[in-house]
Amino acid sequence: MATSGLVAATARTVPYGAWTSPITAAEAAADGARVEWLGFVGDQVWWTELRPEEGGRSALVGRLPDGTAADLLGAGWSVRSRVIEYGGRPWLALGADPSAGFVFTNGGDQRVYRCAPGADPAPISPEPGLPAGIRYADFARVGEEVWCLRETLLDPAGTEVRRALVALPLDGSAAGDPGAVRVLGTSHHLMTGPKVSPDGRQVAWIGWNHPDMPWDTTEVMCAPVRPDGLWGPPRRIAGGPGVSVGQVEWAPDRPGVLYVLSDPDGWWNIHEIGPEGESRCLCPRAEEFGEPLWRIGARWFLPADDGRLFVVHGTGERRLAVLHPDGSLRDVPSPYTEWAQLATDGRQVAGTAAGPRQPPSIVLVDFDASSDAPSLHPPVGAEPRHADWLPYGSHEVFRNKDGEDVHAFVYLPHNPRFTASEGELPPFLVQAHGGPTTRSQLVVDHEIAYFTSRGIGVVDVQYGGSTGFGRLYRERLRGNWGVVDVRDCAAVARGLVARGLADPARIGIRGGSAGGWTAAASLVAEPALYRVAGIYYPLLDPEDWRDRGTHDFESRYLESLLGPWPQAAGHYARVSPLRRASRVRAPFVIMQGLDDTVTPPVQAERFIERLGGGGVPHAYLTFEAEQHGFCTAEAIMTCLHAELSLYGQVFGFESPGVPRLELSS
Repeated sequence: MATSGLVAATARTVPYGAWTSPITAAEAAADGARVEWLGFVGDQVWWTELRPEEGGRSALVGRLPDGTAADLLGAGWSVRSRVIEYGGRPWLALGADPSAGFVFTNGGDQRVYRCAPGADPAPISPEPGLPAGIRYADFARVGEEVWCLRETLLDPAGTEVRRALVALPLDGSAAGDPGAVRVLGTSHHLMTGPKVSPDGRQVAWIGWNHPDMPWDTTEVMCAPVRPDGLWGPPRRIAGGPGVSVGQVEWAPDRPGVLYVLSDPDGWWNIHEIGPEGESRCLCPRAEEFGEPLWRIGARWFLPADDGRLFVVHGTGERRLAVLHPDGSLRDVPSPYTEWAQLATDGRQVAGTAAGPRQPPSIVLVDFDASSDAPSLHPPVGAEPRHADWLPYGSHEVFRNKDGEDVHAFVYLPHNPRFTASEGELPPFLVQAHGGPTTRSQLVVDHEIAYFTSRGIGVVDVQYGGSTGFGRLYRERLRGNWGVVDVRDCAAVARGLVARGLADPARIGIRGGSAGGWTAAASLVAEPALYRVAGIYYPLLDPEDWRDRGTHDFESRYLESLLGPWPQAAGHYARVSPLRRASRVRAPFVIMQGLDDTVTPPVQAERFIERLGGGGVPHAYLTFEAEQHGFCTAEAIMTCLHAELSLYGQVFGFESPGVPRLELSS
């Protein structure tokens, strides 16, 4: 079980929730500076960096030979693709030498630009020409073209979409002539970008159709590339009903060999497909070697030299390892428990890495042939901000009413300067992650520490439906969203109370997106358990959401989560937080972006209208220009202040220095 860590002998006795902390909302917001989309350019590592303090701009950053990091474009540019709303790989170096330049999708207009050293970026894709826009992602260079996924939006809400794999001329001729864009092919309604074989003779991609999501069923398509650059007829070579393929990569030194991340046996393992279509699992394990494909072009493994692969793997965590041709797996020794965003030059691998006491950072692993062990650069040792105030999280397993395991990360209150009176139990927040087909990570998180350092415990529940524990675990939610997630969160909360770790009279729940759904549904289903809720950009009306209420990528998601429409219409109504809003009794705050096309603001507005005359204290905070998931530091800080003020009003403590949240009834 998690411990609260060391407390100074001179610690003051102050009630839980009223502790002061140096971890401010601004510092928690700084954690939103996500590092993504790594790539090698010669001996340099480049990446995108989301910067909340710059209005959510995504900068393209390069680590130069002298070790310094440079913003390669400057403040006027944001390297970000909005394909499928959740994004995709937005840039590509045009050669191994940085002098060759690069292409990127600009966040503002979603056009593709080419940038050469010393020159301003120039567009190579046409003006959108449609009010809703055109988006591009997941690039591959082929001669004097870049091949990629193109997404054309036919309406502003993103509910009517066409996709194709296309070729953009690098000479910029398509910038003024849409006819210069070549359509290479299309196979499914949703697709990844093309992966071209090293000899240029074949191209592979992943596709799927509604109502499937990419973690349900996908297909790997392969087509021959003719000498004139046209594609022959595609054929399916992997995937199919009930099999999810999340990534494909060609072997660099074995012609016709394709690696695929696939789960025919219930776990995302890496398989090899030979030139004649023969397939084998390289390292069969009851572990995940990847994640659900929420973003186009994501990578969890990469081919290296000599037939090796750099991989991430684990259950409930992701360790970095080398998978050898004989199927043996060798972990890279490190304290990091979460590796992601891999990039390689064949000998080295770079990735984002984090751990329970290690803040997220970019780490380079050098597999020097003269050394028995790989070396990490920079060496481990950097302390996270305010390390002494961070909680000591632990991975715990609880049981729900059906006797099933429910995984959770428990963070007890911790502050070296304060302790509570003997016998006082702390308030606790149940945290429900978004998705719902995703997971949380047990790593340094200053947003969680914002609460725990003030004397409020947090438990991050990996409810049934979460990833990281195999297909059977994630499919527990199938047809039962709003039931299984609510039940599992309640089981964990009651488990904490049973273990003497939480005050049963001071339990709250918080979550965003799908986690906002779970929080709202929990207020309805468990009125005696939860006393308060912090709800971010929630889905609240599944009936409206399925009927032109959200963007194309997730427009049929509910068919797996709640059932086919209209056959399951009664179930939609029974679990709908909107339909049951009048049953809510606990105070809450909803925080909503006004530009959100995933869960539009109208759902939150209708929910509040349906509260009825019950006099439930609540607040509704809206943010201009924010989409699904807040990017600006100002919005993140405002929300954390609002939550803390609300929890203090309900749980009975003062929050020094935090503006009071005004509630309506």
